Amino acid sequence: MTKPKVKICCISSVAEARMAIAAGAEAIGLVGNMPSGPGVISDSLIAEIAACVPPDIWTFLLTSQTSATQIIQHQQQVKTNTIQIVDELAEGSYVQIRAALPGIRLVQVIHVLDETSVQQALAIAPQVDMLLLDSGNPNLQVKVLGGTGQRHDWKLSRRIVEAAPVPVFLAGGISSENVQQAIKQVQPYGLDLCSSVRSNDKLDPKKLADFFAKVNSA
Repeated sequence: MTKPKVKICCISSVAEARMAIAAGAEAIGLVGNMPSGPGVISDSLIAEIAACVPPDIWTFLLTSQTSATQIIQHQQQVKTNTIQIVDELAEGSYVQIRAALPGIRLVQVIHVLDETSVQQALAIAPQVDMLLLDSGNPNLQVKVLGGTGQRHDWKLSRRIVEAAPVPVFLAGGISSENVQQAIKQVQPYGLDLCSSVRSNDKLDPKKLADFFAKVNSA
């Protein structure tokens, strides 16, 4: 079993990006405008952070846009090398996004709710570069599109990992206390976390170190 990549999400400054990368993160998450949830920063700050990190670090733009045209425009404003689409693509296509943004990775979030989430994930997987399994709920009146700090059913996630033709990140309630269980049970390509390595909404160096120690010894 290969050690998973780690993405630290909700990065709010250049200093936080550098801290996460120094700790071992191979990807960072930069949160654009959302209907709810933590970590939202301005597009200008996303662009500033994305421009200052090493080119081998994956910079994820978390976008809640649901049309291909708007997603393209959002990435063109901030220049990240990866797009994390946190809601369902309602207008346009992944083909359209790829054509407009060659070389930019497309990651579709699947909010794992029930059996239908497995079917949704496997239907979308061939059209994107990666899936990211999270614990939001886009069906609520105010959509919850991530950042819940809650676990979903990892048995469903494992089924997606086993069947999907693309790499899969696991998100939702992952911490130093359960990360080894997550790696063993789900065997994801990558791990995505936010709140569990923070204190008072700021990245905590000790919590980061503890988390990476558990990952490295898994």
